[in-house]
Amino acid sequence: MDLSHRIPRGVACGVGGTLALTAFRKVLARMNLVHATAPEQVIDRLVEVGALRDLSPGTKRVLAVAAHFAYGVGSGTAFALLRREPGDAKTEAAVGSALGVLAWGVGWSSWLPLFGVHSPPWEQQTPKVLLPVLDHAFFGAVWGLLYRALRQV
Repeated sequence: MDLSHRIPRGVACGVGGTLALTAFRKVLARMNLVHATAPEQVIDRLVEVGALRDLSPGTKRVLAVAAHFAYGVGSGTAFALLRREPGDAKTEAAVGSALGVLAWGVGWSSWLPLFGVHSPPWEQQTPKVLLPVLDHAFFGAVWGLLYRALRQV
């Protein structure tokens, strides 16, 4: 499959994976297992350092949602560029999960700590560090299944 097919499918699957993750997080929030998301933490950090000022809570929420979708679409597109060989549903879910965990590792061990959003995972002493791994694996699995479905169209 060439880039003209992989990129739009990656974008669509990134949106789909982000929507699924949003729903998954709402369930976890109702169980009081989730608090601030990484996009919310990024926006809070930008406010803290003065890069963003005088934001209403509604504006902060819109920016966090936009950052959430931008990250999901960007990740979905990158995954599509990396994923070349089709597989069955189990394989696509597994490969997608692996790509999701890879994206977590890159972000949570490099640019998020670099920008002061939080410390790297190896310095954190809380099981809350595991939730983003689960988020990324879930996003990746959904992405993989959606990508497989769109390949068959």
